[in-house]
Amino acid sequence: MPYGKDDLRSRLTTTPAIAGEPCAAPQYFDFTLLEPEVAEHGSRTWWVRGQNFALAYTVAQPGDMLTRHGQPDEYVALFPTEPAKARVTTKSDWTEVNAATLVVVPPGDSAVEVEQETHVVRLFSAASTDLLVKCRNYAEYEEPHANVTPFIPWPEPADGYRLRAYRIADYPYKEGRFARIFRCSTFMVNVFDPDLAPRDPAKLSPHAHADFEQCSLAVRGEYTHHIRSPWMSDLATWREDEHVRTASPSVAIIPPPSIHTSQSMSQAGNQLIDIFCPPRVDFSAQPGWVINAAEYPPPSDGSCGE
Repeated sequence: MPYGKDDLRSRLTTTPAIAGEPCAAPQYFDFTLLEPEVAEHGSRTWWVRGQNFALAYTVAQPGDMLTRHGQPDEYVALFPTEPAKARVTTKSDWTEVNAATLVVVPPGDSAVEVEQETHVVRLFSAASTDLLVKCRNYAEYEEPHANVTPFIPWPEPADGYRLRAYRIADYPYKEGRFARIFRCSTFMVNVFDPDLAPRDPAKLSPHAHADFEQCSLAVRGEYTHHIRSPWMSDLATWREDEHVRTASPSVAIIPPPSIHTSQSMSQAGNQLIDIFCPPRVDFSAQPGWVINAAEYPPPSDGSCGE
């Protein structure tokens, strides 16, 4: 399944994505169709998970505060759309958010204080076991999916844990770099620009990952997720191809080693964000692809080649 010659991902060194066990089923969560958790001042939150993470999508209202006490590791607070107005605080630091921004929050106590209606996506690793059980698909992982490598955090930042805010507009697409990739010790997040038109059906990019899940978060527009599960020797594990259309906000959890690609469908304003926990080795190994790579050392085994 080679990428097109004009796709930067064609540089990646890939290994055959052959499942050791039958492929798990893809999962889709269209939050426009699902009941949320509702807070005192009207904030609406949807909780879903993958094997290694929990995702909370909140349409936050003024007066509600998103707090975290005793957080064991870094988490991500992503403000994907505008308008956005909030303050992220820890015991010793704070940062203002007034545009689409990705914030890495250090371990310990923290809070997101919202000043006007703002969409907030919080990403927590599997180390936050108390949050995994809040997810509507918690039972899906009562038995770990055999093809997904368990969560192991990457090294802590070179200058120690602290609040780190990256205003998305400050990092436009750049020649030779694939999209807009950030990482920390727990997550890799790839924030794509909105599509100005539906994706050309003659230029899709079906591909597979050998041993990690992909979480595709749609924050604008509509997407059709095309997913094919590989055949194993047991006919009972075979599945029909899936072509599932979702609105936004929504999440697709794509299991390895399924073949997949996502097609934007709306006439304008489609935006997708890809999430990986822990960070991807192959993307990290590409010089210049990870915007904040200098702040986070790669694993000591040298697997990233940085």
